[in-house]
Amino acid sequence: MSNATEARRQRVVSIVGLVASIVLGAIFLLSGSGKIFAFGEMPGQTMKFIGAIIPDAWLTPGVAFFLGDIFFPFIIPWAELCLGIFLLLRIWPRLFATISLPLIIAFIVNNAWYISQGKMKFTSCECFGIWEEMFGTMTHLQSLSLDVILLALALTVIFVHPGGFLSSPPWLANLGKGAKGKNKKE
Repeated sequence: MSNATEARRQRVVSIVGLVASIVLGAIFLLSGSGKIFAFGEMPGQTMKFIGAIIPDAWLTPGVAFFLGDIFFPFIIPWAELCLGIFLLLRIWPRLFATISLPLIIAFIVNNAWYISQGKMKFTSCECFGIWEEMFGTMTHLQSLSLDVILLALALTVIFVHPGGFLSSPPWLANLGKGAKGKNKKE
């Protein structure tokens, strides 16, 4: 393979990894911020799902309170927002794409379970919080399709993004150098 062909291939791989990181980050940013601005709202089907998969002996009132009133309405949206920011800024994209996998898989399982139950009580997934009021809601099938796309994007970032597992963009590496250079001149 010629050097020009290899350079072109590396450039395409770099662009694909960058685009996957940006799209994945933007979706997490929108989803997390929409849920944060919804002030503690949680999709009803999520509690139905949790009630169906966790044995009753484990689902004590304290656990139910933590899951329903703290974890899903507050911790998950902030985690999505942070993942989105780090992926958009390309700070350790492979690491944060790997961290996003359990979250994405949980979304897939939740939507697949809900669709498999044939229930139509909840007509939308409420995946994007307040943004759904402006841009419209998604059905559970659409949400499941988006979750599969998120999984593909995360895997693309993990396996295709250039650099090492903990690589960061040049601007981040040069951040500290600028301050050191000023101190040497003084």
